[in-house]
Amino acid sequence: MKKQMILCTRIFVCIFAAGITLYATIDKNNDLTAIQLAIPELEKEVKTLHLENERLQYEIEQFESPIHLMELLRKPEFSHLKYPYVRDVIHLPKEQPAEK
Repeated sequence: MKKQMILCTRIFVCIFAAGITLYATIDKNNDLTAIQLAIPELEKEVKTLHLENERLQYEIEQFESPIHLMELLRKPEFSHLKYPYVRDVIHLPKEQPAEK
């Protein structure tokens, strides 16, 4: 009788340990699957951000182009702006990084 009780206890402990291990494995697989499902959405978001960055970079380049700047110069609201003379330009020396 005592041996049967010990055997039943051992079997119960083994089944319990196997169940815990199986649950932990399934839980990790569920986490990995959730991450894998999120990857395509994140890829789309990153691609959208790259396209937006390219578009904005193009707009910046177009705005800063010499042709556009000359067009702005001809507008009345910017007519007061003039190209400075060399004697009016102040050059500041670059600071050297402090050595440790």
